[in-house]
Amino acid sequence: MPSSPSRRTTTRRSPRAAAATSSAVRRTAPPPQGRPLTAPFAAVFGLLVAAEDLHLGRLLWAGLPPGWGRHLAVSAALALLAVTGAALVWLGRARGWLVLTVAAALPLLLLLGVAALFGALGDDSSVGWALLLLVGPVGCLALAVRRPIRQWTRPGRATPRPLSPARARRDGRAR
Repeated sequence: MPSSPSRRTTTRRSPRAAAATSSAVRRTAPPPQGRPLTAPFAAVFGLLVAAEDLHLGRLLWAGLPPGWGRHLAVSAALALLAVTGAALVWLGRARGWLVLTVAAALPLLLLLGVAALFGALGDDSSVGWALLLLVGPVGCLALAVRRPIRQWTRPGRATPRPLSPARARRDGRAR
């Protein structure tokens, strides 16, 4: 005897339909309002990375013979990239987190190379200082790649323009 539909109490759902529904809900979630709490800290760590880049450039300049000044442009370019990334994250501009991540990753790799070089030479004091300078790039990377910062600086995030008084009167909205 076939079962009647009235006895059936639950309906079977496909797992794919449930996953598609949950992802659709995630896509339509409203973007967070205002600057995330971690954005100022990421910007400050970006400025710290810029200061460390300039400090490393000064140390390099002190140890180089005259005429090698053009090689110091790399240090200045890294510092400028870090300041630009910090400003982009602070303002919430598109892909600012990516600029800040690149600006922190390059000095991180440089400092790890310097620490490895001094470790191979047996200069433990310099290894300690190089590892201490890793605080800026590591902190910057840890904050810049987090989801609130990425959402704050995503390209499609719409920031509503404030209405001018004339436009508010025209649209019928009072300030």
